[in-house]
Amino acid sequence: MPSQITLQINGENRNCPSQMLIPDLLTHLGFNPRLVAVEYNGEILHRQFWLETEVREGDKLEVVTIVGGG
Repeated sequence: MPSQITLQINGENRNCPSQMLIPDLLTHLGFNPRLVAVEYNGEILHRQFWLETEVREGDKLEVVTIVGGG
C-alpha cells in the first residue's frame, strides 16, 4: 500500500499519508475538527462516522469552517 495518497480537498489536489481517519486528516491539514463540517464524496459526513472513515486515493472532500458572528 502506498505511503502517500492524493485527495481532492476543496477543489485542490493534495497529498497526504495513507490510512488516515477523517479527524487525523483534518488536523494534518490545519483544521480544527471541532469547527468544521465535511462533505465526503458528495455526501455530508456526519461526525459520528468520522472515526470509522478512512480516506482513500481519489476521495473528494469539501471542508467548511464554521464561523460565528452576527
